[in-house]
Amino acid sequence: MQVVETVAQVVAACREARRPLGLVPTMGALHEGHLSLVRRARLENATVAASVFVNPAQFGPREDLAAYPRDLQRDLDLLRAEGTDLVFAPPLEEVYPPGFDTYVEPGEVAINLEGAHRPGHFRGVATVVTKLFAILRPDRAYFGQKDGQQVAVVRRLNADLDLGVEVVVCPTVRESDGLAMSSRNVYLNPEERRAATVLYRALCRARDLYQQGERDAARLRRAMEEVLRQEPLARTDYVSIADPDTIQELERVEGPAMASLAVRIGRTRLIDNFLLGRDLS
Repeated sequence: MQVVETVAQVVAACREARRPLGLVPTMGALHEGHLSLVRRARLENATVAASVFVNPAQFGPREDLAAYPRDLQRDLDLLRAEGTDLVFAPPLEEVYPPGFDTYVEPGEVAINLEGAHRPGHFRGVATVVTKLFAILRPDRAYFGQKDGQQVAVVRRLNADLDLGVEVVVCPTVRESDGLAMSSRNVYLNPEERRAATVLYRALCRARDLYQQGERDAARLRRAMEEVLRQEPLARTDYVSIADPDTIQELERVEGPAMASLAVRIGRTRLIDNFLLGRDLS
């Protein structure tokens, strides 16, 4: 496995790489969710590349950039074990050199939900994804459905800017009790970890009602809220039933929809979602 830190090195490596090349962008602190993306990429590409970069541009001023878990050697060991060919692990100044002043501003797909609660977050995501696509020129890039709005932003970005990358979205990987795997789960103490399963239970309630024929989006939202209110440690940022491509809230679910929510358990903010009426390949 080749590990490089500079743009020049990774450009040269990608030019020589066998195609197709699949990219798994990460911020490190890897878990089974990330590794499932690497495995999918390994099945579908001659070369598998991963990036490990904690992107400061997508953190707000009161968010956990300094505390975000970092263990590059552990990440590299995990990636090597999965047969990754190339890892781009740049320092901050390689991605945002002195004088950097160009950002990618996503449109309406980034306004609601996470966009409303984390101003500037998707500008940071869109900018770093655009840079990674431009630097590595992957044929495919792999993202997890857990970050459902991010998936919509990346798809829109890729289409609008004609970046020509096949965006592959993979199912959310969960713990045995349903909690979506996340690098931020390490922040939860035992009591909070138990409480965090309320996100999954709320989504299951919406999914069950949908499968029973409920199509009124307001009723599906209320059902999720009722489950969340039963957990004293949960503080809800939002619950949503939205179009999965535009992230616009729905009145009725006539086609595919994304049930999503953001909930604070103690100091840890967790997000999760289910797709209703749409399966991931």
